[in-house]
Amino acid sequence: MNNWISALADLQRQGEACVLVTIIEERGSTPRNAGSKMVVSAERIFDTIGGGHLEFKAMEIARDMLASSSGHTRLERFSLGASLGQCCGGVNVLLFEPMGQPQAHIAVFGAGHVGRALVPLLASLPCRVRWIDSREGEFPAHLPEGVTQVLTEDVIEEVDNLPAGSYCIVMTHNHQLDLELAAAILKRGDFGYFGLIGSKTKRVKFEHRLRDRGFDAAALQRMRCPMGLTEVKGKLPMEIAVSIAGEVIATYNAHFGEHSVSAEPVARLLPASRRSLTP
Repeated sequence: MNNWISALADLQRQGEACVLVTIIEERGSTPRNAGSKMVVSAERIFDTIGGGHLEFKAMEIARDMLASSSGHTRLERFSLGASLGQCCGGVNVLLFEPMGQPQAHIAVFGAGHVGRALVPLLASLPCRVRWIDSREGEFPAHLPEGVTQVLTEDVIEEVDNLPAGSYCIVMTHNHQLDLELAAAILKRGDFGYFGLIGSKTKRVKFEHRLRDRGFDAAALQRMRCPMGLTEVKGKLPMEIAVSIAGEVIATYNAHFGEHSVSAEPVARLLPASRRSLTP
């Protein structure tokens, strides 16, 4: 099995949640000594605390913690003979420590001026960013850590590739492409946030066209356009980017871990933006 230290570092680097399991106390005859560790992810284990039913129960507890996104440590005492039927018959106390909390997935459609200001801000948050555009020359030469560049002619198809609960930010160079992306994102409906750059006039036009495609008022209410916090004013790319990043953070803190915010639209959580923008 892989060494638990290397495994933990790799999982942290990949942004994959896991649980570190440590034997913190041993009494009597036990398979391994205090201090032995293993790492449990959703699909794999690394290293061992001795195998047998003890290890099976530890994996079960760790994966229950992962499934519930528990951020709390946990202590469990196991009598190896009496409760687990292992012949060694001693006692182990295990510490379960959640590592690598789940990260938000953010998709930024558009690598224009505002996109280039926004993505480094998002990359500094506990999130993973997919930066999507069809124009290779718009991306910077070096991407921040945690950002994946997606260069594709079929930008709309990327909507289907996003995990449920993704944060979608649309700011392309083309109004028709923005409209098609809006329709695709609203059709999926399982996003955590959807912001569209533009003015109130753009929103009115888009709402009219999206209603013609069958989207109702409840769906359209979940589209933030104009997007960005009212309190952060200004029209420079960095000022707009800070405003949008602030709104994403507010939504993240209010709803992290949910697959959608349909039960309480973002509009009820955040002040209505008065920003008037054109891409």
